Amino acid sequence: MIVAVIDIGKTNAKMALVDLATLSEIGLRRFANAPVRQAPYPHHDVEALWTFILNSLADLNRERRIDAISITTHGATGALVDRSGELVLPVLDYEFDGPGQLAADYDAVRPPFGETGTPRLPIGLNLGAQFFWQQKRFPAEFTKAAAMLMYPQYWALRLTGVAANEVSSLGCHTDLWNPWTSDYSSLVDRMGWRRLMAPVRPAKDRLGPILPELARRTGLDPQTPVFCGLHDSNASLLPHLLSEAPPFSVVSTGTWVVSMAVGGRRVELDPARDTLVNVNALGDPVPSARFMGGREFSLLTKGQPPEWSEDDVAAVLARQVLLLPATQRGSGPFPHRGAQWVNAEDLSAGQRFAAISFYLALTTATCLELIGGDGPTTVEGPFAQNPLFIRMLAAASERPVFAPETSTGTSIGAALLASGHGTTLGKGKRTMPPADMTWSVYARAWRASL
Repeated sequence: MIVAVIDIGKTNAKMALVDLATLSEIGLRRFANAPVRQAPYPHHDVEALWTFILNSLADLNRERRIDAISITTHGATGALVDRSGELVLPVLDYEFDGPGQLAADYDAVRPPFGETGTPRLPIGLNLGAQFFWQQKRFPAEFTKAAAMLMYPQYWALRLTGVAANEVSSLGCHTDLWNPWTSDYSSLVDRMGWRRLMAPVRPAKDRLGPILPELARRTGLDPQTPVFCGLHDSNASLLPHLLSEAPPFSVVSTGTWVVSMAVGGRRVELDPARDTLVNVNALGDPVPSARFMGGREFSLLTKGQPPEWSEDDVAAVLARQVLLLPATQRGSGPFPHRGAQWVNAEDLSAGQRFAAISFYLALTTATCLELIGGDGPTTVEGPFAQNPLFIRMLAAASERPVFAPETSTGTSIGAALLASGHGTTLGKGKRTMPPADMTWSVYARAWRASL
């Protein structure tokens, strides 16, 4: 079976063709996902994305017949639609700070961390805060809403005409979901939003075939099924839930680096350090932590190619060249710290890249420690292709780290929704903690400098 996966990340959108027989990507289209910075507020360019989706479906279907469509997107995003499925307000960009204007009012109604596993986050990272702000600032438009949809299911609605919601997106630091009762939170009832919430469907549910006009436009079979879809980090986690015995951890890397612990040590989550409870595609709570590692990597490297040598690595380890957190403030395990370089005079480009990779790995190891991560760790996404990140993560966590050969587990995980969960993903290359003690000494020096 060939599954077309709509994979909308915060920075880039992708359309991947996944062959379920080999669990490999056999086709790919990319699109830069830049927000529209126009009135009434910064928002996602859903029409440009829609054009990209339909054109990619048509192009890829000419290469290989598409048998099904699945969807995965970034979190902290939702849509308000009317009875005809049209947006009543633009889909807000969560990096817009407008919801912060009503922070005190929102804090008075949001549920406590113990109810939802959702920490209070800045800007629009709590989806409940976005909806609250939209209702207060645009009351006339808000009254036209017939449904509140999570972002993957907004695209499913456009493809099928069927409105639904799904727990991995509802449970992604939204304030909208209680993972312990598997029901909406007290905020939803307090604000009168329950009537707007589309029915909750499992991620693997077939919502329906594509709409007839879309079949005509793309050339797809009119009976092509569309699956409900899920949050992107949980798409990365899903193959491991289906194939591995706990304890294990998965680190999903992209714009955000999201660490998730399954069957790990019992710890008290600290909402002040961006730990939270995610909800996986099977509906179960998952202790998680995150930081904006992909964004930090882009800012720190400025797009330069990763050119380094083992001599560069040895020099950074020996001199203990340290990059301390955090390049992106306001989230992550060190939200109030500013970045600082130590012993960083006259660095070569390769040495700088090594120190950046180590910083990202050590911040990830901190996230895993905060959520009780145990057992082997699998890194999904772009950072899986960075051996320096992988080696330092193994050294700092003192546990093996696996790096799949595929560029992203997100698309594979989303495609598995169409498989009946009958196939699973290989673990990839294993990296053990380095025998050279300079790696663990470096990790201890980094921690001691915080």
